[in-house]
Amino acid sequence: MPLSCLLSASSGSLFWVSYTTRGQNEGSFGELKSERAREREREREREKRDGSSFLLLFSSVLRSETDFSFVLFFLLLQSERAYLKQSHIGTAQLKGIFKKKSPGKDGYRYYKNVGLGFKTPREAIEGTYIDKKCPFTSDVSIRGRILQGVVKSTKMTRTIIVRRDYMHFIKKYQRFEKRHKNVSAHLSPAFRCKEGDTVIIGQCRPLSKTVRFNVLKVIPAGAKQVKGFAAY
Repeated sequence: MPLSCLLSASSGSLFWVSYTTRGQNEGSFGELKSERAREREREREREKRDGSSFLLLFSSVLRSETDFSFVLFFLLLQSERAYLKQSHIGTAQLKGIFKKKSPGKDGYRYYKNVGLGFKTPREAIEGTYIDKKCPFTSDVSIRGRILQGVVKSTKMTRTIIVRRDYMHFIKKYQRFEKRHKNVSAHLSPAFRCKEGDTVIIGQCRPLSKTVRFNVLKVIPAGAKQVKGFAAY
């Protein structure tokens, strides 16, 4: 409204204009405050949901009067949202880990030998990771085909793409042609590999929609390769 109109207007109209403007501002500010309150409520619910498992663990430990060092060690293993625990190790065995230090099926760390001449990595024996698809620290068994290929991609979490080159014979022309296949394989946290490394993978049960193989050995790029497999 122009200044002249404001000066010629009555006090009632001026009061009405200022009142409506102030009401609109207060209404928008009230909506902003309510939105912030709802956002804070959602944050509290999210924190409560994430910390519920830790609260349950602490309450159970305090009731059983367990050593706090065990609690600290056990919480360090929980690096995911889901509850992580080896299926072969029970709660009673975990509570006695400071009494028996030796790893194994009856200790605090379960590991096994997959056979076929492949050695169990030291990280699988002495590490603290928990992977239910690892062939060395879970119930996943290796059977079937043993393949070798070059790592093509490591962008996925605990899954790599292995490229296998082979020659295909064309009967009509009595010639060979180059072909390749890409195979998805599960990579255990016991291994560290990058693109270009050579890996040996073994067939196992279906681990996901496309993964049916597990990495058994990693040969870094540039390392000397031994022809064939070790004696069984």
